[in-house]
Formats: sequence, C-alpha cells, structure tokens
Amino acid sequence: MKVLVACEESQVVCKVFRARGHEAYSCDIIPCSGGHPEWHIQDDVMKHLNDGWDLMIAFPECTHLAVSGAKWFKEKIADGRQKRAIDFFTSLSECNIHSIAIENPIGIISTIYRKPDQIIQPWQFGHGETKATCLWLKNLPKLQPTNIVAGREHRIHRMAPSEHRPRDRARTYQGIADAMADQWGCL
Repeated sequence: MKVLVACEESQVVCKVFRARGHEAYSCDIIPCSGGHPEWHIQDDVMKHLNDGWDLMIAFPECTHLAVSGAKWFKEKIADGRQKRAIDFFTSLSECNIHSIAIENPIGIISTIYRKPDQIIQPWQFGHGETKATCLWLKNLPKLQPTNIVAGREHRIHRMAPSEHRPRDRARTYQGIADAMADQWGCL
C-alpha cells in the first residue's frame, strides 16, 4: 500500500507502516527528525496529494484550530490565520485519496466542518496519559483500542515551555501509530 503521512516530521507513523512492508512517506515543510530522510518529502503536502496514494493519514497544524488556544481566536480570525488553517484542513479532507484519516485535537473543526468520527485517548493504546484526539475518517474503520491502561496523567498539558514544546506536544504516541498500521494497513 502507498501511504502518505501528511504534516509529520517525526516519522513515528511513517516508520511503523514501513516496518509492516508499506511504501510510506512522511511529508512536511520542515526536515524530518525521525532519522529517515529518504522516506521524507520536505515540501508543501498540497503539491503531492495526487501522487497515487492509497491512504493518507494527516496531522495538520492545530495551533489556530484547537480550543486550547481559544483566547487568541479573535486575533487569529482578524489576521486570517484561522481561515487558512480551516481551508488547509478542508483541502486535505476533500482530496482524491481513497482512504483518509485526519487527526486534530478538540477544536473548531467539529463546528466548522463536521463532528469527528472518533475521539481516542493515548491510554487506550498503552500510554498512561490523556490527550483527547479527534479522527475524521474516510473509507476507514474506527481504531479499536489495543491496550487500555490505568494511568490518566495530564502530562501533555504540563510540558514546560521550550523551543520544541509544540513539536513534542504534537508527536503521535507509538501505540496509536502501531494501531493505525495494524488496523488500517491491512485494508
């Protein structure tokens, strides 16, 4: 299967699909940090949506969409950042790829576009943290939990400020990436 992992610099999802024999590529405007630049398209993903993909898993920037930043929405609406983020999300959802999953936290997309098909948590996939994550799906089943664990730590919200905080907060949990590859990679 030919898999595009859009807006992913970490290559967490790309690498699990590769490990299961798929032709997977991450794509982001910044260099990858996952150690496999040969599997990374450093470019605007919009230029690569028609490259014959069977599956796209997309992680569009949530900075201007998530409710965690609601106190800045007025400013983001006024200067157009929020509209550009909404348009980007919508373009990903409407592209001509058979199977699509788009991930984003709880935010305005649920009102502007539509409600997500599923909301997952890291603790459903072997990680003891909470981080409500919405999935909008096209021609894909909902992810089934693989390893429900007891921990319910709010670690993501408590991350100390740093240069890499946004990137680290956005990184996909390994258990969720494994579930995506195991459950969607066999379709």
